[in-house]
Amino acid sequence: MKRITAIAISLSSLTFGLGVAHATQAPEPHPTSHTLIGTPRHLREDQPRIVFQHGDISWLPQLAAQAGWPRKTWTKLGHIILRESGGCPNRIGSSIVDKNCNITGYTKATNKSDSGLLQINGVNYNLERNDRAAVCLAGIACEQAPLLDALTNLKAGFVLFRIAGWDPWTPPPGGW
Repeated sequence: MKRITAIAISLSSLTFGLGVAHATQAPEPHPTSHTLIGTPRHLREDQPRIVFQHGDISWLPQLAAQAGWPRKTWTKLGHIILRESGGCPNRIGSSIVDKNCNITGYTKATNKSDSGLLQINGVNYNLERNDRAAVCLAGIACEQAPLLDALTNLKAGFVLFRIAGWDPWTPPPGGW
């Protein structure tokens, strides 16, 4: 019990820095037959499972650290994630999601290559679209499906951040 309490305290204190307060979910005592949508593959059985919900980024400190993002970037990273995907790792461009991050439909937009938490665009992972696709060349992902995993997406985003800072997520003058 002390271990779970320590994790909850740690997440709460780090999440406070993002200016958002969220409760954390304790691990399930025994896995059930259902799969939690968006639970990253990399989590060990002894770690609390992440349940992704639209507008909730309480998991950010844990995954951002694992992906290599410096702590000083987490506040802005959290704002970008909320703007780009609402915190839903399975979101693709133009998708509409419910509060549990289930895709319920699509808008008429044509940006379906945008992927995951940071909406990584296809020009950054698809070598057929760009022979210098940084995310693919870094060995993270060369197609969309892996980018729908939260940790993989954050690693891909960090590659782009190291190359261009926040520019990939900066709206042009006049907006998108």
